[in-house]
Amino acid sequence: MLVSRRSRVATLAACATILLATSACGDDKAKEASAQQVRLYGTDGNMLNSYPAELKERASLVDGMKGTTPLTPLPEDFKSRLKAVDPALTDYLYAAESYDAVVIAVLAAQLAGSTDPAAIAKQIVAVTNDGQRCEDPASCLALARNGQDIEYRSVSLTRAGFTDKGEPATASYATLTFDGQQINDGKTEFVGAGIESAASTKTPPKPKKQRPGGDPDQEPLKLGGLLPKTGDLAIAYPPMAAGAALAIKEVNAAGGALGKPVTWVEGDDGTSPTVAKATVAKHVADGVSVIIGAGGSGISREVLPDVVRAGKILFSPSNTDSGLTDVEDKGLYFRTAPPDSLQGRALADVILRDGSQKIVIVARKDSYGEGLQATVRDELEKAGIANDRLKLMTYEPPADAKAPPVDFSGGAKEIKAFGADAVLIIGFGESAQVIRGLADAGVQIRQ
Repeated sequence: MLVSRRSRVATLAACATILLATSACGDDKAKEASAQQVRLYGTDGNMLNSYPAELKERASLVDGMKGTTPLTPLPEDFKSRLKAVDPALTDYLYAAESYDAVVIAVLAAQLAGSTDPAAIAKQIVAVTNDGQRCEDPASCLALARNGQDIEYRSVSLTRAGFTDKGEPATASYATLTFDGQQINDGKTEFVGAGIESAASTKTPPKPKKQRPGGDPDQEPLKLGGLLPKTGDLAIAYPPMAAGAALAIKEVNAAGGALGKPVTWVEGDDGTSPTVAKATVAKHVADGVSVIIGAGGSGISREVLPDVVRAGKILFSPSNTDSGLTDVEDKGLYFRTAPPDSLQGRALADVILRDGSQKIVIVARKDSYGEGLQATVRDELEKAGIANDRLKLMTYEPPADAKAPPVDFSGGAKEIKAFGADAVLIIGFGESAQVIRGLADAGVQIRQ
């Protein structure tokens, strides 16, 4: 009996040791898995229904991803009109801003009574401030033809007009959430930003009243597109193109500008300085007065000197780089998209609301990516996130469509070693490679 009892005690002790070891190992693995779980966040360049397709067979990795974008609640009527232009439309990012950029440019030309870019530029800010309020091309053009000051309000410009710098004084941002592989509109939240008193109060040149029937010698107003038909930002092209096309359609249905239909000249920015510069040169040769674009802030920075040298106007519906507010432009650069100084606060708030404590911000290496990255970092630090719990990383975007895809394998390993619980990805279509890299490195993406 004594031997048997000792044997049983030894056996139980051995089992207990094994169980404790197994349990400890299990706890360690559970802790490790938990520590490597990250929430994904995005921005206006990748929070699109078309974005999951960039991940191909791994599209499900975006499930649960959140982010912000400049967006107002769009009226269903406006969406229906966009769908009439492009029935295949699945996103509305910057559609309203593109529509408003075209309409504002046309109204400024009508008030100036000229297709001269310098004269048009002096009226653009005024179109949005201190006049007779109007909300559609037909009624606004009727007032402008009669020499009446106007205050244009529409889908993206709802609260206040432009600042002296030629950009919105106020903005609305939407928090978007991927539910599966689609953005769930039912989870979208809107928040306002900016200060109405920042809108310009400067007095513009007196509007010119149009002669009955118009001036037969007046050249038609030409607008040229500089939108991302190709390249990393091509995923955002359909809604932007639809917004511009709808504006041209409605402007011309209302009689056009200066007594003639407005002409739209297609053009691609390629999300590439080389492509964009070639398009700008063609627009200049074709006599375009206002260039609508570029899509990306970095592309606008590259082409702006060429545009200014030619004495043309660059009017972007989607540039958000805060640094463009004070860029040297001789009064010829405008935008309907709000600067990232406003978006950074909204984005930081989204991340903090989820309780994130160790955050990595990955950005494409250009003025848009690094500018927004710095703004979000500043906002997170103001909210109490210590510097040692923040990690900033960048990647070189492909130079052109033929370049190999972004390799983020090394960066993903750094993020895993850092033990982040949140990763914000600031980029365009190419940023899907960051998500692929994280998954390949064994980082568990929280859904």
